[in-house]
Amino acid sequence: MTTGEGAQPARLRNAPSWLIAELHAYSHRVRNERFAAAGFRGYHYRLLAALAEFGPASQATLGRSTGIDRSDVVAALNELAARHLIERAPDPADRRRNIISITPEGRRGLDELDGVLAEIQDELLAPLTPEERDRLTGMLVRLVEHHVRP
Repeated sequence: MTTGEGAQPARLRNAPSWLIAELHAYSHRVRNERFAAAGFRGYHYRLLAALAEFGPASQATLGRSTGIDRSDVVAALNELAARHLIERAPDPADRRRNIISITPEGRRGLDELDGVLAEIQDELLAPLTPEERDRLTGMLVRLVEHHVRP
């Protein structure tokens, strides 16, 4: 039995919910640091990824597809627009709302962030073999689809 400073009780060390929370905190910190070093935030990545995959969308649709609160979507889109990574255009069907599109500069920014994210994944999953990484990812997808996005 390990005791002393830094030791965790076995009840915590062997509880998946506790382990996931600890890993989330580590992953979140590393991701934020690495994205910030590249001049981006996690919201930027989520929005650019959604636009690249699903095409132009309204701000409300982007908020729903990325899980970002409406006010945070607006602020993040303003930051992306200031850097010419997205474009806003009035929706022809409803002139009161904007349709957001990713620009070529935005695609380059997304490609850069994909590389950053790949480095983060490699660091996070370093002790696992490629097969273990695939199995873990598959299990995490199942858990998220069951509990978060049924």
